[in-house]
Amino acid sequence: MCGISGIINKNNETIDIKNIKKINDLIKHRGPDDEGFYLEKNFAFGHRRLSILDLSSDGHQPMHYQNKYVITYNGEIYNYLEIKEELLAFGYEFNSHTDTEIILASYDKWGEKCVDKFNGMWAFALYDKEKNKIFCSRDRFGIKPFYYTEIDGKFVFGSEIKQLLDFYENKVVNQNILIDYLVTGMIEHNNETFFKNIYKLEQSHNLVYNLENNQYKSYRYYDIYFDKEASNLNCTDSVLKYKDQFLRSISFRLRSDVKVGTCLSGGLDSSSVAACAANIYNRNTVNKFTAIHAKSIEKSSDESYYAKRVAEHSNLDLNIIEPEVDDFKKIIDEVIYTQEEPFGGPSIFMQYFVMKKAKELNCKVMLDGQGGDETLLGYEKYYPAAYLDILKKDGLFKAIKMIRYSNKNNFKMSFKWILKYTIGGLLGRLRKFEYKRKTSFIKKKYLKEFSFIDKLSKSFLQINELQRYEIYHTNLPVLLRYEDKNSMRHSIETRLPFIDYKTLETAFSTNMEYKINDGWTKYLLRKVVDDILPEDVVWRKNKLGFAAPEKTWLESIDADMKEKIFSSNIIKTVSNLNKLSINYNKLSYRIKWRLYNIAVWENIYDVKIKT
Repeated sequence: MCGISGIINKNNETIDIKNIKKINDLIKHRGPDDEGFYLEKNFAFGHRRLSILDLSSDGHQPMHYQNKYVITYNGEIYNYLEIKEELLAFGYEFNSHTDTEIILASYDKWGEKCVDKFNGMWAFALYDKEKNKIFCSRDRFGIKPFYYTEIDGKFVFGSEIKQLLDFYENKVVNQNILIDYLVTGMIEHNNETFFKNIYKLEQSHNLVYNLENNQYKSYRYYDIYFDKEASNLNCTDSVLKYKDQFLRSISFRLRSDVKVGTCLSGGLDSSSVAACAANIYNRNTVNKFTAIHAKSIEKSSDESYYAKRVAEHSNLDLNIIEPEVDDFKKIIDEVIYTQEEPFGGPSIFMQYFVMKKAKELNCKVMLDGQGGDETLLGYEKYYPAAYLDILKKDGLFKAIKMIRYSNKNNFKMSFKWILKYTIGGLLGRLRKFEYKRKTSFIKKKYLKEFSFIDKLSKSFLQINELQRYEIYHTNLPVLLRYEDKNSMRHSIETRLPFIDYKTLETAFSTNMEYKINDGWTKYLLRKVVDDILPEDVVWRKNKLGFAAPEKTWLESIDADMKEKIFSSNIIKTVSNLNKLSINYNKLSYRIKWRLYNIAVWENIYDVKIKT
C-alpha cells in the first residue's frame, strides 16, 4: 500500500522537480518507508512506499522493467504468486519478490488485458516507452483511489485530492455534488468530487494517456459476472461454494511480511472475518491474532459484549478502545481534513480511532468487513426488493410467507417498515419530494432533478440490479472512501475479504432465497460461520456495526455547530437563512451534521462558491 503522484506537461515544457516532490510530500503518511521519482522531459511520476511485501529495497518505486516500462503503483495483488508461476512457465525471470514486478511482467505479456488476471486492489500509472503512452488502472470496486485534473496545460493525478489542489489558486465547490449531499445525503454516485474540475477514475476502469497528442480516454474493463451455474445450486452446495471462496479470499489477504490484525465491531461481518482469519493465522504461529474494537459510550450502541464473545471463542488478542466526547471533539477538524470531502455522519470517527490504535500496536495490515452487507443483502432496505423478486418468481403465497418471517428474525422489520421501504424505494418522485421537504431551506434555484434517485428507484424492481447499483454507485464507494482515507492517514493497509471479486461474484450469483431466508439477512454467511462463531453472534436479530454515540457526540458540539453553520459562506449562498434559522431546531442530527461538515470543510480547504 502506497501513494502515487504524476504530472504531465501537455505543452511539452520541462517538468519542475519541485512540483512533483511537493505533491508527493503531501501524502507522506501513505508511504513513510520510502520515496522515489521518475522524470522524463515533460512528465514525472512520484511514489511513497508503505512496505508490506518484500521489505527490501527491491520494492523501491517507481519501478523499472527491462528498460521498457516504469510504474508507480498503490495496492496489493493478492494472487501475485499464482500469476508469477504462470509467467515463469512463459520464460519470465524476476529480480524481486514484489507484486509490483508481477504487474510489469503481466503488462509485458498481456498488455492492457493484464488487469483481468489480478485479484486485489490497485491504482497505478505505467509508462510504456515503446508506445509512448501512460496506462492507468483502478481496481474493480475502487478500493484504491485515483484522482485526476487538468489545469494550466497540465494533467495531474494522485492518490489524494490535496495533491491536485496544490495547483489551484482558488478552490471552488462543485455545486452539483454539494446540493446532492445537502438535500439527499448521497455521495460517491458518479466520478465527480466536491471540488470543481477534480475527478475520480471510476472503479473497473482503465485510462490511457497518449503522450503523442496529449489525448486520453477511459474505458470499463470489468462488470460483475453473474454465474448461472451458481444460481441454480441448492442451499447446501451454495453454502459450501461461498465458504470455499470466502476462506480463499481471507487466506490471500493474510499474505504479508508485516503484522496483520483485524477490525472487530462485534457484528456478523467483522466477526466472520476475525474468526476465519484467526483459524488460518493460528496454524502458522503461537501468537494470538490481534483484533481491535471501538466501544461506544452509549449503551444502545455498545457492541463490546459481542466483540468479547468472538474474541474468547476464537482466541483473539482483543484490544478495546472507548472514545469519549473530548476525544471526538479533538479530532473533528483532523478527520474532515483526512476525508478531503464531506461525509454522511460521525460514525466513521470510530473507524478512525481503530486505525489510530492499529498504528500504536504496529499492525500495518488490518482486515475489515466492508462489503458484507452490499454483497449478501444485509440491509433492511433489501427486504422489499427481495420480496418483489419472490412474488415474480414464486407467487403471492410464497411472498406473504417470507414477509411473515421478517419481524420474527429481524427486530426492525414489521409490515409497516416493509411497506415504507417499498414505497420509498419504488417511488423516486415521492422520495425526492421528501428530501426536498426536509431541506426546504435550500433556495429553489439550486434544486435539481436528482436523476440518480430515479436510477436507484428503477433498480429497486430487480434485486440484482439494486445490488449492482449500490456496489458501484452509492453504498460501497462511500464505505471504501472512508476506509482508505482513515487507514492510510495512519499508514495502515486495510484488506477487505468480502470484496474479493470472485467471492463477490459468488454472493451476487447465489439464489436470493439463500441470502434472505425466513427473514434472516445474510443467511448464506450465517450458515458458513455457524460452527466457528458463538450462536448469539451468528443469529443476532439486530445490526449496528462500529456504531458511534452520535447523539451524545453531536449534542456536545451543538452550539459550535450552529455558529459555524450560520457563518459559512457556502451555506449562506445556497440557503434561505431566515427559513433555516426558524426550522433549525427541528432538523435531524444528520442534516445538521451535513451543514456543519460543509462549514468546517469550507474553512479547512478554503473553498469558495461561485454565485
